[in-house]
Amino acid sequence: MSRIAACFRMLAGQQRTALVPYITAGDPQPAVTVPLLHALVEAGADLLEIGVPFSDPMADGPVIQAACERALEHHVSLHDVLDMVRDFRTQDQATPVILMGYLNPVEAWGYEDFGRCAAAAGVDGLLTVDLPPEESDELTSALQAQDLDIIFLLAPTTSEERIQKVSRSASGFLYYVSFKGITGADRLDVAAVADKLDVVRKYTNLPLGVGFGIRDPESAAQIARIADAVVVGSALVGKIPGLIDTPEAIPGTLATTLAAMRQAIDRATTA
Repeated sequence: MSRIAACFRMLAGQQRTALVPYITAGDPQPAVTVPLLHALVEAGADLLEIGVPFSDPMADGPVIQAACERALEHHVSLHDVLDMVRDFRTQDQATPVILMGYLNPVEAWGYEDFGRCAAAAGVDGLLTVDLPPEESDELTSALQAQDLDIIFLLAPTTSEERIQKVSRSASGFLYYVSFKGITGADRLDVAAVADKLDVVRKYTNLPLGVGFGIRDPESAAQIARIADAVVVGSALVGKIPGLIDTPEAIPGTLATTLAAMRQAIDRATTA
């Protein structure tokens, strides 16, 4: 059983909703990333989602686009991201780590070699935003050979037929994008999300994570009542520009924000 599956099984037994923070590796400088990952776990993260810096992050809004630009100023590559995960694993062998990004760097590396290196570094899963399931067989096989999960996105516009297809290809969990558009927007419709998750659950037993539009403890708690995981990115990453001159303050500041969401989620799901 993968670390991701084991984590969700444990949380289900505890009737708890997973909290999954996203950060961009190397933002605002590479030395911040690993201490930040540990701080987020201490603040209540159950899984970690690490963005691989990319020059054209088309699914992301201005907050995460800027984070990629800051990381790329330091030439942070996919190889560097695996080094960061390897460093993180020297102190934390339990928390699942998911890489999120775009296909080009993985394709350039070579699927089989990337799968071996990612597994050796301690990665547990991969979400490639621009890879449709219909074209994923080669990558899926390479990841499965290393017991790595491949995670796919679903959206409000995803048809039931396509939900079935995506569910058959995915492992670990499914990531539901709460609205049409890019990360960081503010138009979360919880009732609409709940209705769509009910449809998705007809076709899969995989845990369902929800991201996009979760900006504060209240919205995190609302999603926690209907989903298996709450994914939060821009609400964290958006604090980094104000801390560029004091990078040592970034782990503590983002951890405080995440801890407030953790507390709200636990109150909402145990009441």
